[in-house]
Parts: sequence; structure tokens; C-alpha cells
Amino acid sequence: MKIAPLLAPILLLAGLATQPALAAFEQLAPRPEIDVSDTADPGTIIVKTAERKLYLMTAPGKAYVYDVAVGKPSEQWFGKSWVSRKRRAPTWVPTPSMREKNPKLPQSVGPGPKNPLGERAINLGWGTYRIHGTNNPRSIGSAASAGCFRMRNEDVKDLFERVHVGAEVRVLH
Repeated sequence: MKIAPLLAPILLLAGLATQPALAAFEQLAPRPEIDVSDTADPGTIIVKTAERKLYLMTAPGKAYVYDVAVGKPSEQWFGKSWVSRKRRAPTWVPTPSMREKNPKLPQSVGPGPKNPLGERAINLGWGTYRIHGTNNPRSIGSAASAGCFRMRNEDVKDLFERVHVGAEVRVLH
């Protein structure tokens, strides 16, 4: 009896199996690469808030580009972070500062069409900022969030499959 076939379901459930992840990546729809002036390492995410664009570097000078909504001018932040967690069908929980500004917010919103995080959430660093989907796609291209980066659900699902936990994130003006 081989041990590896017995461990495959356990590794898959634990998120440690690599073959299904590779198979999922290979099944992603092709996305056009564009030339960019940045020369960051492949896998690095660069958000340019003035452009309202997120770039996933694929090679020095090459990237996939996605439209995003950025933070309101009073909520924007700049600097470096990293992908600390990835969540499918996330639950949204308002931060204490959101609740302070609007005490009528629900305690949480589970997965579904009313969830402000949309279908995927990519947490950044140790804080409350994320790259996530949205239940309001009309906001993409605007400065509308509390500091997070919103994407169309189909785009955040694509990015979710391409980026890894630990990836560097740079937020530039």
C-alpha cells in the first residue's frame, strides 16, 4: 500500500497539496501582460492610487493590470505590506472606526450578494486593510473605500489564484 495516495485528501484539506493549486493556476484564463516601468519581482503587487490600478508583476517590466477602487482621500495609505491571508467567501466585520462613524452597521455580513467584500478577500499585513471584491461594482475606478482596494469580483478571483501568501504589496500614489 502506498502512503502518498492516502495522504493526498488530508494534504488537500489542510491546504498543503501543491498539485491541485498548480492545476488551478494552469486553468486560469489567459490575461494580457502589459509593459510597465516597474521592475519589481514577479508576484509583487503594486497599487497606484492616482491611476486607480493594481499591477501584479509577472516579470521585470511586465504585469497584469486590474482596475480598482481606492480609499477616500482621507483614508488612503501608502507604503509596503504583504499578503497575510487569502479567504474565499469572506465574512465582513466592520472595524471599530467604521462602527464609530456609523453605529447602525451590522455586526457582520456573511457570504452572499450583500457582502461588501464580495467573493474573495486578500488580507494585507497585520491590519484591517484588504484587496477584495465588492457588492458595488460601480465604485471601481473611484476613491470610495475606507482604505481597502476593491476589485470586480471576477478580477479579484483571478488575482486570488495568481498571488501567494507572503507576496509583497507596494501602495504608491
